[in-house]
Amino acid sequence: MSAKPRGRFITVEGVDGAGKSSQIDVIAQAIRDRGIELVITREPGGTPTAEKIREILLHDEMSPKCEMLLMFASRQENLDKVVKPAIAEGKWVLCDRFTDASYAYQAYGRNQPKEWVDLLADFVHSDISPDRTVLFDIDTEIAAARLQRKLDRFEAEEKDFHRRVREGYLTLARNEPERFLVIDSSQPKEEISAFLKEEFSKWG
Repeated sequence: MSAKPRGRFITVEGVDGAGKSSQIDVIAQAIRDRGIELVITREPGGTPTAEKIREILLHDEMSPKCEMLLMFASRQENLDKVVKPAIAEGKWVLCDRFTDASYAYQAYGRNQPKEWVDLLADFVHSDISPDRTVLFDIDTEIAAARLQRKLDRFEAEEKDFHRRVREGYLTLARNEPERFLVIDSSQPKEEISAFLKEEFSKWG
């Protein structure tokens, strides 16, 4: 018997309020419509242990270094229990945030050394990286105005923090244009959905 083909790993990124969450279902449906088995997960989170870490990260005050380490602790759990097993079985994985978020939020947003993220990324997942990353980009002032809920610790940060996060994401995208698909999420939701449906009805 021939081995199952390796699954694909797709990640979704963007500043808080960029609208990525509302489009994940569109991407998922386009993939499933092709008869592909898909697993959806998120970071921080994805497993019971990682979800507990998520709650700490979103609501408890901590040092930037502690924040970075907890992000990768959660990531390790999600990779070991969800992402890697699914890909090994030939399934595709769609993940709401991954290590690009650590570069954007912890390195650019928190002004922590990029080399620390490099080191942790190599330690936690030197054997796997996203095949495709969808980045929802929008002016941070517009993104902030969209948040109509009680804000978590990251969402409540000052404007300059969110500007640095956005610039971090755009820098990552410029450095890897073959992996990143950058979406102008100031467009109408319907137009974005139609574009993503078309893109993922054939990608991969």
